[in-house]
Amino acid sequence: MSIAPVTHHRVTVDGIDTFYRQAGPPDAPVVLLPHGYPASSYVYRNLMAALGDQWRLVAPDLPGFGYSATPSPDDFGYTFEAYATFLQAFVDALNLRRYVIWLHDYGSQFGFRLAMAAPERVAGLIIQNGDIYADAFGSKYDFLKELWANPGPASRRHIAQHVTLAGFESEFRGELPDDVADRISPDLWTLHWSLMNTPERLANLIHLLEDQPTTLNWFPDEQAYLREHQPPTLIVWGPHDGYMPEASARAYHRDVPDAPLRLLGGGHWLLETHLSEVVPLVREFLPRAHGS
Repeated sequence: MSIAPVTHHRVTVDGIDTFYRQAGPPDAPVVLLPHGYPASSYVYRNLMAALGDQWRLVAPDLPGFGYSATPSPDDFGYTFEAYATFLQAFVDALNLRRYVIWLHDYGSQFGFRLAMAAPERVAGLIIQNGDIYADAFGSKYDFLKELWANPGPASRRHIAQHVTLAGFESEFRGELPDDVADRISPDLWTLHWSLMNTPERLANLIHLLEDQPTTLNWFPDEQAYLREHQPPTLIVWGPHDGYMPEASARAYHRDVPDAPLRLLGGGHWLLETHLSEVVPLVREFLPRAHGS
């Protein structure tokens, strides 16, 4: 296995200057990598280098994240619906016609909506700590549920208290055993906080976090999509995850019972702690998904 170069690009998507990373031959089968919170395409850099010898991997920075532009709220909604629509426009802008979608964190919601909008384009799914089963939520959702039940200024202030440098560090290191937590580089929370820490971006991010309850209404349709289409699926999971524990991974077997499930020793950010275990699993899966 050779380490592939990762290249860096910009494209205009619906008027938004969008940064993205890419690896692999331009005519190779595509793996699409939408990111979650509080992250950017940076979290996929090592995976892209490891797989880019045979596949084309594409990872955008979503609006208001990473190195992409931060449009005015008058021009972009900063809701889950807006980000899902943006991801569909991004794949069209790059003329991506068929792809395996990596479903992680908030990116799983945007990715599922993309899959449901054009099921014929989906070669497969790789699900990694992305949840669509409310009854399998972990204990860290308890705090969020309280805020969702009581929206308004007080809830917004509570959310803002967690959107800090310390809050970002907790998102990346939380729930991990000490020896695994030490594998998480401080670059992750330092970089992403430095990129997020502007008044405009923080306000937009808090708005997005407030909007998360809308995704609960999407879950039944996402589950129905899996049951109906049975896309080739690989589940790789870090069970040390306060939001999405092992039960969240196993819940997928209700709807894709034949999907292989691999529980590794990490947590939410498995690509930072267990990349060497993830890559062989993905290498085995992708040829089957793309029919080669």
